[in-house]
Amino acid sequence: MAERLGTITVENARILFRNFEGKEGTYNREGDRNFALVLEDPKVVEQLVRDGWNVKYLKPREVGDEPQPYLPVALNFKGPRPPKVFMITSRGKTALTEDMVMILDWADLANVDVIVRPYQWEVNGKTGVKAYLQTIFATIQEDELEQKYSEVPDSALNSIERDAEPLQIGMGEGRIPYDSDEIIIEERN
Repeated sequence: MAERLGTITVENARILFRNFEGKEGTYNREGDRNFALVLEDPKVVEQLVRDGWNVKYLKPREVGDEPQPYLPVALNFKGPRPPKVFMITSRGKTALTEDMVMILDWADLANVDVIVRPYQWEVNGKTGVKAYLQTIFATIQEDELEQKYSEVPDSALNSIERDAEPLQIGMGEGRIPYDSDEIIIEERN
């Protein structure tokens, strides 16, 4: 196998084909979380190809344009090194868990900084390098209303539930809290 490769850090990155949720689609198996990292620097592209990274190319949109190189990047929360995913808003930084990363699929992104780590593989005599997400900071583009109401608590429900009495089911002495596992049904005569 080739020499050990280092990570790739891209600030103010462009990402395409976001599928942080891992939703099945025409080009994606169910559970495969990934995105495409657009590669802008031709020298970096040459080096990545030379090192065996899985660089792909988008077809040109206009006649005479060059194909746009990109790097497919996978997210693996099940392995020994799960990715660190952070969402940045005017309220601060939020670490996103595996159950929350799908937020980034539809968010308007103002800026993305990303670190990708290599995984060198060898199967049946073939070798290559697969890109895995190590760290991402995704800054959300907030509109004027999101900024205006950014300090309003997310839900008034939390304060209502804290002060409320449990719902009672039944009549008279045999009442039990609604959240109980045991429900007693009494017959009326």
